[in-house]
Amino acid sequence: MLATATIVALVVAAGSPTKSEAEALRAKAWNDHVAAVKDERAKELESTSITVDGTTMKFFAKTFGDAPTGGRSLVISMHGGGGAPTQVNDQQWENQKRLYELKEGIYVAPRAPGDTWDLWHQGHIDGLFDRLIEDLVIVEDVNPDRVYIMGYSAGGDGVFQLAPRMADRFAAAAMMAGHPNETRPDGLRNLPFTLHMGGKDGAFKRNEVAAQWKTLLADLHAADPKGYVNEVVIHPGKGHWMDREDAVAIPWMAAHTRDLRPTKIVWLQDDVTHSRFYWLAVDDPKARERIVVERDGQTIRVVEAPAEKRLRIRLDDSMLDLDKPVVVLQGEKELFRGNVERSPAVIDATLNERGDRQGIWTAEVAVTTLPATP
Repeated sequence: MLATATIVALVVAAGSPTKSEAEALRAKAWNDHVAAVKDERAKELESTSITVDGTTMKFFAKTFGDAPTGGRSLVISMHGGGGAPTQVNDQQWENQKRLYELKEGIYVAPRAPGDTWDLWHQGHIDGLFDRLIEDLVIVEDVNPDRVYIMGYSAGGDGVFQLAPRMADRFAAAAMMAGHPNETRPDGLRNLPFTLHMGGKDGAFKRNEVAAQWKTLLADLHAADPKGYVNEVVIHPGKGHWMDREDAVAIPWMAAHTRDLRPTKIVWLQDDVTHSRFYWLAVDDPKARERIVVERDGQTIRVVEAPAEKRLRIRLDDSMLDLDKPVVVLQGEKELFRGNVERSPAVIDATLNERGDRQGIWTAEVAVTTLPATP
């Protein structure tokens, strides 16, 4: 963890840093973090296993092509199986290692830590994937805005669950032959999502549900044309195995890069909750809570939120002008109006939350949403 005092000492002017000073502080905070953990993370990757909070995940990695300017792509590819003996899931992992190839990037096939039916969407997966991504950014020069997630069968189940709740980690997602269970697509507003399903994949009504999602995603995109970019392909005549026709999802994903500072956020908490999502954060995340926030210039509008919810809005000078007043509205009510100071403490905190180089903000304003209408 970085000490706040380390970066505070770099502020050359009294009070809030200027725009250029804040950018210098952000860059130094990241560089110091990399210097502090790189050796440890290199050893972690060399061991091909990651342990977070007592849960260990093994992984296979293969590199394709030359590294482009800006860093390599990363594709996390989740195997099928689930609810089966260990040796069955081990075999599924072996299949996944060689199932797809990339034109460029690092292809990572992790082995699920467990063997239950929900092996890819239990709560420990989020932290393990966060750590895996951070390690590869630091050690292998992965571009954090070109990280993709995909999965087949039970791995597809995982994509359905993880993509909406971890959307701000990925540039695009591809779901193959899985089932969404109870998940909803709300959080995919800023994450391009492709779905591939065999037209004859009738087990658990996967094909029927895929057709429903095709309509659902089309309707969401029609109502919000700047969001919910998607491609749903039902492969006629194919069952659960699509004879690799689904591999077209890889170049489709590669055409997209992550937008971590979108102008609109739709945040629907899963049963596995998160405290931050894009440029929003909450101190007390609750399952199934829904928050919608938009920004336009210096104005930020809370469109939907639970009553009396403390909401932290992260900002930087790429989003608006921090030298001018910022207004936060909910309906016609002003929740905040004034200047939001750049802060070394915010830089420190947002880096330490996730270790995401691009997800370091320089300012924050906290508001409390309106009480419920009587």
